[in-house]
Amino acid sequence: MTSKDISKLSFEQAMNELEDVVAKLENGQVPLEDSIKLYEMGNDLKKYCEQKLKEAEEKVSQITFSNDGSVSGTKPIENL
Repeated sequence: MTSKDISKLSFEQAMNELEDVVAKLENGQVPLEDSIKLYEMGNDLKKYCEQKLKEAEEKVSQITFSNDGSVSGTKPIENL
């Protein structure tokens, strides 16, 4: 899986892939060269998931509330 392939995944799909990578690495039954490739893919998946979470946090932080506490809209999102 390449970085381009990863960018097509939803957050949930990327997390599942990351969990699979971790399980394979923890198993210890993967040859060294494959372990290195898995580690690199896991690192890319981790970065992708972190970015997706950051984007979601920024969107949530832009939610505005009315005086009664209900959602009234959002502020313009900058620099996403």
